[in-house]
Amino acid sequence: MSRLRAVLRKARRATASMWPALARAYRWVERTATLLQNEPGLDAAGVRRRLSALLAALVRWTRRRHRGLLRQALAHFLLETRRYWKGLFHCYDVSYRPRTDNALEHLFGTGRYHERRTSGRVRGSASLVVRGAVRLPAIAAAQLLPELDAALLAPGDLDDWRQLRAQLEARRVPRIMGRRFRDDPDGYLRGVEETLGPYLPT
Repeated sequence: MSRLRAVLRKARRATASMWPALARAYRWVERTATLLQNEPGLDAAGVRRRLSALLAALVRWTRRRHRGLLRQALAHFLLETRRYWKGLFHCYDVSYRPRTDNALEHLFGTGRYHERRTSGRVRGSASLVVRGAVRLPAIAAAQLLPELDAALLAPGDLDDWRQLRAQLEARRVPRIMGRRFRDDPDGYLRGVEETLGPYLPT
């Protein structure tokens, strides 16, 4: 512990000049986090307007007062905010949608956890890979909407439902064919030759 303390003290002395600027920059991060918590209960458009105004003020403040490390840190913060901008506000219009990546990962991770417990496998099963487009939303709906009834489970558009079923079947067929090849490679290849025989050059 004494050796670790000495290393930390040395690192703090070497970077002492950076900390005041970074502390000022982090106050903008804290203001952004407070705004995104949305205690007033604004909708997505309202939160977007408030965050746009805050970021505009941040840009003006940075250009007017600061250079060097602080400007670099805030420029990186603005870059990452713009990168996430498109999907940042949906959660304010959908009350049950998780607001953070960690919360969303936990929501989907619940499905993996239960599958590991029931199957004993550490890795995801083939069925989860093939049918994940419907299984993961079903798992999420069961957690977020515990009062599910038949009306919510019924497809709203039969054409969309049939299209989804066709997509799932198209993803399932290659796995079936691969399993047949592993079980009986010679028989599988004979069947392919018989099917394609009339089309092959003699």
